Amino acid sequence: MANKLRLGIIGANMRSHWASRSHFPALLASADWEVTAVCTTRQESADEARAKMGAKLAFNDYRKMVTSPEIDAVLVVVRVPSHYEPTRAALEAGKHVYTEWPLGRTTAEAEELASRAHAKGVRTATGLQARLSPKLMYMKEQIESGYVGKVSACHVSFMRNGHLQRPSDRTWQRDASLGANTLTISNGHAIDALRFVVGNFSRVGAMVTTQAKQWLQTDTKKLVDVTSPDNILVNGRLANDAVASVHVAAVPWAGSGYRMEVYGSEGTLVASGEDAPQHTKLTLQGSRGNDPLRELEVPSRFAYVGTNMPAGEPYNVGQMYSRFAQAIRTGQGSHPDFDTAVGLHRFLDDIKRASDTGQEVNVQ
Repeated sequence: MANKLRLGIIGANMRSHWASRSHFPALLASADWEVTAVCTTRQESADEARAKMGAKLAFNDYRKMVTSPEIDAVLVVVRVPSHYEPTRAALEAGKHVYTEWPLGRTTAEAEELASRAHAKGVRTATGLQARLSPKLMYMKEQIESGYVGKVSACHVSFMRNGHLQRPSDRTWQRDASLGANTLTISNGHAIDALRFVVGNFSRVGAMVTTQAKQWLQTDTKKLVDVTSPDNILVNGRLANDAVASVHVAAVPWAGSGYRMEVYGSEGTLVASGEDAPQHTKLTLQGSRGNDPLRELEVPSRFAYVGTNMPAGEPYNVGQMYSRFAQAIRTGQGSHPDFDTAVGLHRFLDDIKRASDTGQEVNVQ
């Protein structure tokens, strides 16, 4: 495709756990984007990323990169506590911005970034990639077309491994105030996928707990205190009057993976996978009446990327880049943006408030 959109990446460290496994392969396979500039905190690692990504420019200061006339959009894939400043700088420079989820450390940060994006008239995207999963998009369509009839009950379970021992450079997430933990990330993605498929909650009750009070740092051999929640139980009623329950947890051993079940008056739909819904290959099954569950084939119209897009973690990220590029080019978007992120941030606040008060709360 001629006239590819030119992207600058803030957080282009090739050793990044998530970005190097998902964003970078997706971008290299994309027909819509070219990686023009990369930025890390050290010039040495920026130069390494430039060589591996085939970028033209390398920076060690994001403030310089976002003002470059040679880029059209910016990707922010640094740690969550550092999302706000580079995202704001990119918006102020008039760039389109894709920032990973959570958008901000707090809801207030997310709201300000969304407001700035509107004021600047730029397009945005946030990393709620489960909404671009072909299986979940088809599941949503089937529910809306009446496959299960009137939805009566939904259940989500996501038990992921949450090791109690880890090196010191991986223990920063123990601090709940930094905004990157099981409540915001694993639960955020899982419950957003449910909201996408069946609709929003109207009332919610919750129990947000920290079951593992300490982690062992394997390199320092020290136990460190943990304030971040690792078990989240949510129950409530949806706007369509169905009841819903969600249990998301970081467990020490042999997590059972992800499963979303939707039950209705005419049938059942189940999506499941070994890992989080935003980056795992899901299986979608359906049953109507007395028929047993069977795997459903997803129409090709839900694939927005070419056959060269790698399967697994890069796939839904590649789907996001395709929709983001379309939004920039046409002004029309059908992908999760900063406004979507603000809505989820506010809902997570409702969950925390319900847990803190021990009472159901009305969802805004």
